[in-house]
Amino acid sequence: MVRREFLKIGGVGAMTLLLSGCGLAALSDSTKKSEGDIPVKGSVSGGKSMKIVVISSSPHPKNESTSIYLADKFIEGAKSAGHEVFTFDAANEDTHPCRGCDKCQMDGPCIFQDAIEQKLMPKMLEADMLVLVTPLYYYGMSAQLKIVVDRFYSRTGKLHGKKSVLMATAYNSADWTMSALADHYGTLVRYMNWDNIGTVLAIGCGSRSLVEKSDFGNQAYKIGASL
Repeated sequence: MVRREFLKIGGVGAMTLLLSGCGLAALSDSTKKSEGDIPVKGSVSGGKSMKIVVISSSPHPKNESTSIYLADKFIEGAKSAGHEVFTFDAANEDTHPCRGCDKCQMDGPCIFQDAIEQKLMPKMLEADMLVLVTPLYYYGMSAQLKIVVDRFYSRTGKLHGKKSVLMATAYNSADWTMSALADHYGTLVRYMNWDNIGTVLAIGCGSRSLVEKSDFGNQAYKIGASL
């Protein structure tokens, strides 16, 4: 099976790369800002400790999940660079989907006093960076992560202007596997006025052993460590 490995890096020293056994080629997408290399260590944070929120959304056990593996590698890198990391397990916390009632008036509070409102939202509001982590289900983010994203509505303005990262894993290895997810993320970045620092889109990773043998974990670590 031929696998192409994607590493999309945006923000300071941004780049979007397609890595394969045949060489290196530049790609273009809606979140790309400029060509370059992984940001020099400390260039994103200015050498200061950042508050980072990592939202994972895999319903699988941690030791079996491919996307949680990427999250853990990113967290390892970010902590090695001195950053503060808060993690939220969207698949196993008490969460509710947005009802579109508009009681929040886009400025809170949400009518649901669940884990999103009580545990996650306060951390997101004070965070410098949000990291979205998902397995690819039917060519989009997991339902568990989508619930959280929809609930951004209750604090839309206050969540604007943050830095962001997307990491995802998929069984399929076709080069278009992550296209819809990448487009969705690009639209979210644009609407929320986020600064996309990077994405790791791990295709051809249908099991924990496959993602562990790939370079995707190293890519996730490098993004975290470069902050």
